[in-house]
Amino acid sequence: MKRLFWLALGVTVGALVVRKLSRTAEAFTPKGVAGSVQGLADALRDFVDEVREGASARESELLEGTGIDGKLGAKPEDFR
Repeated sequence: MKRLFWLALGVTVGALVVRKLSRTAEAFTPKGVAGSVQGLADALRDFVDEVREGASARESELLEGTGIDGKLGAKPEDFR
């Protein structure tokens, strides 16, 4: 009975190790590396978009707070 337990445990651990090694090895194939780079590029693109949105919102807040409309060529009636 003990031998059967240890045999089953060894087979289970061996299968788990083989699966983990296979996944790790696949991550270093050209296809796996390309997928990682694509994921990084997507994350970077999302980050840049969020920064641009935040900068635009902050710029609007600053323009509104200072009373500047951002247009050139003020008219004399604007100063009355």
